[in-house]
Amino acid sequence: MTPFTLSILALLGLSLMGLPLGLTMIVAAIIYLGAAGQDMSIAAEQVLNGLNGSYVLLAVPLFIFSAGLMNAGSLTDRLLRFCNLLVGRMRGGLGHVNIVQSVIFAGMSGSAIADAAGSGKVQIEMMARGGAYPASYAAALTAVTAVIGPIIPPSIPMVLYALVADASIGYLFLAGVIPGLLMASAQMGINSWMAHRHDFPIAERVPLREVPRLTLEALPALLMPVILLGGIYGGVMTPTEAAAVAAAYAFLIAALFYRSLTLRQTYSAVVDSARSTAAIGMLIAGALAFNYVITSENVPNAVRDLLAGWNLSRLEFLLVVNLILLVLGCLMEGSTILLVVVPVLVPTAQALGVDMVHFGIVVVVNIMIGLVTPPYGLLLFIVAKLSGAPISAVVRHTLPFLAAMLAALMLMTFVPEIVLWLPRRFGYQG
Repeated sequence: MTPFTLSILALLGLSLMGLPLGLTMIVAAIIYLGAAGQDMSIAAEQVLNGLNGSYVLLAVPLFIFSAGLMNAGSLTDRLLRFCNLLVGRMRGGLGHVNIVQSVIFAGMSGSAIADAAGSGKVQIEMMARGGAYPASYAAALTAVTAVIGPIIPPSIPMVLYALVADASIGYLFLAGVIPGLLMASAQMGINSWMAHRHDFPIAERVPLREVPRLTLEALPALLMPVILLGGIYGGVMTPTEAAAVAAAYAFLIAALFYRSLTLRQTYSAVVDSARSTAAIGMLIAGALAFNYVITSENVPNAVRDLLAGWNLSRLEFLLVVNLILLVLGCLMEGSTILLVVVPVLVPTAQALGVDMVHFGIVVVVNIMIGLVTPPYGLLLFIVAKLSGAPISAVVRHTLPFLAAMLAALMLMTFVPEIVLWLPRRFGYQG
């Protein structure tokens, strides 16, 4: 049995036993090094070099912390009231409020799970109050709208993709804007159809005298995406520095402007962010160690040669990638796919002349859709727990939205200009 086979068997066996995936990959890498007669300290060297040499990874804990502060303060409640002012009077208005709030929140957090777990309970309770919407429908809509979070910048998955594909984070952030709005539009179309089909109620009209107050209350939160993107593309700060600014800004407006952030809430946000960062950090460390195994066995080039033998065009390759990632998304956690599977696909994409920014958005959208795809669908389990609705009912209400998001994904795949138009307006030459 070859060292690589032993390593893969260890990876699968330990995963099935329930060992955290980051540790599993580190152990698998050490087994490979030992069986191959190599110095096992290489595993530690790969982890340390990868983490210490990646300044961009600092953005991950900072974006997580800013999302935690916004959820701990009252920013979410103010955003919901402002969104209700914008779209609440439409048929199925509270569903549209859910979608628009997620679009705005996407410009602040960069994490689908932070969106669903943070504001999700408020959104579900708001929709299900008085039996206006079935709890399972409210939960399903909350799950699919959370998918928008990492597509519209800032985005933690895009940071991880930039790490493995050596792509520009700034242009990736720009490229996610139109696809994110396209996904939101598809969701609003399905929600409108469902609202008319099931006669969902129209929300109570907001009095005209309340408009200035609600707008003023939401304005500091609405300015965050403007400050972040303006700073990045104005050359004032790097994406990592923008993440630090996001955390500082979220703290200042929650603690000083809104005066809704207590010391206990701040401490809780710090602790939760540290736990989430440690979990992601362990996963990244494991991927860095195991990627040495993948590289040593020349797996990326073997995959490239295999796909080259199929004589795939760029479009055919992207369709194959969509299929692979959608299937994997049903079974695996998104960060694992980004850190382990995507590096294997990148050399083939480059050999076929696929634009790395376009490829990155296609990859991220695929992985986000995987979060609401049965049977794994992590977001489905989160919202089912928040709402108390049966997971089967949540899945059933998710299916029409899933179909619409897949249609949007195909449009992005077939028409790269949807993704690349905005980056090119800012000087991207890819």
